[in-house]
Amino acid sequence: MQPRLLAAGLASLTACAPPRAELAPDPHSFAEPSRVRVTHVKLDLALDFGLRVVRGQVILLFERPDPEAPLVLDTQALEIASVTGPDGRRRDWALGEQQGRLGRPLTIQLAPGDDEVAIGYATTAAGEALQFLAPEQTAGEHPFLFTQGQSIRTRSWIPLQDTPGVRATYDATVVAPRPLTVLMSAGTRNGPGEMVGDAGVGLWRFRMDHPIPSYLIALACGELESRPISERCAVWAEPSVADAAAHEFADVERMVVAAEELFGPYRWGRYDVLVLPPAFPYGGMENPTLTFMTPTVLAGDRSLVSILAHELAHSWSGNLVTNATWGDFWLNEGFTVYCERRIMEALYGEERADMEALLAWNALDEDLQRLEPWQTVLHIDLQGRHPDEGSSWVPYEKGALLLTRIEELFGREAFDRALGAWFDEHAFSSRSTGNWVAFFERVLFSDYDAVIRQLELETWLDEPGLPVSARKPRSVALHAVELELARLGGGAAPADLATQGWVTQQWLHFLDELPDDLTARQMGFLDAAFELTGSTNSELTAAWLELGIRHGYGAIDARLEDFLMTVGRTKFLKPLYEELVRTEAGRARAREIYAAARPRYHAVSALTLDAVVHGE
Repeated sequence: MQPRLLAAGLASLTACAPPRAELAPDPHSFAEPSRVRVTHVKLDLALDFGLRVVRGQVILLFERPDPEAPLVLDTQALEIASVTGPDGRRRDWALGEQQGRLGRPLTIQLAPGDDEVAIGYATTAAGEALQFLAPEQTAGEHPFLFTQGQSIRTRSWIPLQDTPGVRATYDATVVAPRPLTVLMSAGTRNGPGEMVGDAGVGLWRFRMDHPIPSYLIALACGELESRPISERCAVWAEPSVADAAAHEFADVERMVVAAEELFGPYRWGRYDVLVLPPAFPYGGMENPTLTFMTPTVLAGDRSLVSILAHELAHSWSGNLVTNATWGDFWLNEGFTVYCERRIMEALYGEERADMEALLAWNALDEDLQRLEPWQTVLHIDLQGRHPDEGSSWVPYEKGALLLTRIEELFGREAFDRALGAWFDEHAFSSRSTGNWVAFFERVLFSDYDAVIRQLELETWLDEPGLPVSARKPRSVALHAVELELARLGGGAAPADLATQGWVTQQWLHFLDELPDDLTARQMGFLDAAFELTGSTNSELTAAWLELGIRHGYGAIDARLEDFLMTVGRTKFLKPLYEELVRTEAGRARAREIYAAARPRYHAVSALTLDAVVHGE
């Protein structure tokens, strides 16, 4: 990890961002990129849905600053079959000892003049990145496969240097059974223009010409159709979902245009959205040119599209300029939340952005109360810990609040110039928190010495909790909800509340602010008035089910089991299981449901929920 960056004061940080070789070592990678650095990844893979494995070959091209050094790669749960040099001859290789979820280092001895190696390999069921779904787990009649690389999971389906500090271009050929469609996070997608063996198998080709970090190499395969939105944007989904998905994300081109006006040109060519089956563990994943999206945002009224704005914003913050290590994760997510809010404000108005910001503030506040102090530090120290242990609302919302504070102090116009310069000068590179401090001091902070003292940047970056200067967002629309809550507390019947025209964000605030001593009988009155158990809005459903468990409202039982069996989004699952296991009866029920549901969950969700349900 990098040392604390501000102890000597901002005045000592005057240089521009250092070259990539000077980035601090990544504690979550075995790679030694300062000695041998991969520059291109060439995949030749076959997808086997029967055995649920991916097998084939990867050719890694590299540069060798140290011509005597071996090539060291990251692997996790891979079967390595062979390693050969550019001459086709075997190269000596060895897998090191297993080191927890970091996996095992693969060390390859290189011959003089080697600039590439070919590795034959296959994935295994213990890998964390791949999720094979049976037809009954999809919206159609065919199986499905998708990958999830962030943070350090790409090493479980490709042996490579799995660190965000190393960026590489890639190309791929993928063989898959028809009628399935293969998509990848690549600028060029061709296929299936060729047959392999017989008409039942197709070969697909891809190429990404911009260097990206390993966690953004992504693949999906299933029965998919596309719906064009504009010349550069389309929505992909299973056939029965495609029309609803296209309706929900109809504003995607408008979002790209708004983002370009705010942050500069979109540099990735296409921007497509792929709606995955419900097992996808996240709300979205910002894979370049192909955002992965959960179907739980298909509310029908576009009320949950802020997550699309978030993933799009990653095209600048995260994909274009990437955190150098996972200790710098706030550089990805804090910047992206800030940019997301600017996009939402530009398209849907300041009040919509304010509602989103206030709800997120409340979620951050809950995290700050439950997390250990070290987990609430923005520039977090993850030495000896898995990157997932640093995943909370802190890098997202505390990071965004820091940028909002800078905007307040320096003015939006000045901050926008600095933000645009950050993206322009560091495009397609990985940067650390120290790099960011040095850059912003050079382009912005140096002109405002008095304001710097008000900013208290060291406190923001290196101290736990929120600085006192953090500004809580305000929302007129959510204040209106609080007035109705006061009426409810004063004895008004739920049916008499002025809820007409409320949007999702207002309903979420309503549910979040209901009194702690709510009874099951009172929940029944709310349900009768607002039909909350039958809601098809996943955000409202998850919030209502959590309340139902907490207050013993048995009418939610069937809906709860169905939700836990069909939805794989960790954001929803974790609070529900946590609420269940608070009682002995709930713990027994949680374990019964989880035993049946766990095979349907991605490893991202399952590894988190194992600890919740079984105390592991």
